[in-house]
Amino acid sequence: MIKFLIFIVAGFLLYKLIMGDQKKKGVDKDKRTQELIDSGEMVKDPVCGTYVSTETDIRVKDEDQVYYFCSYECRDRFLHQQEEKG
Repeated sequence: MIKFLIFIVAGFLLYKLIMGDQKKKGVDKDKRTQELIDSGEMVKDPVCGTYVSTETDIRVKDEDQVYYFCSYECRDRFLHQQEEKG
């Protein structure tokens, strides 16, 4: 019986250790993402709305406006929409 209780307590402590660390990482990631958005280093993908870094290679320049995309699929969809508009 005592071994079972020790096993349960050890499992609970291990769970808290792992999940507590995951929560901290999530908060740090959210904080860093918000810092990038606030500093202007991230912009919104015009197709899907995902925030992407301005350092991404997936971009389209249209006259004096530059559009940034999270994927080639979003970029292609955007270009197709622009062609339909004329």
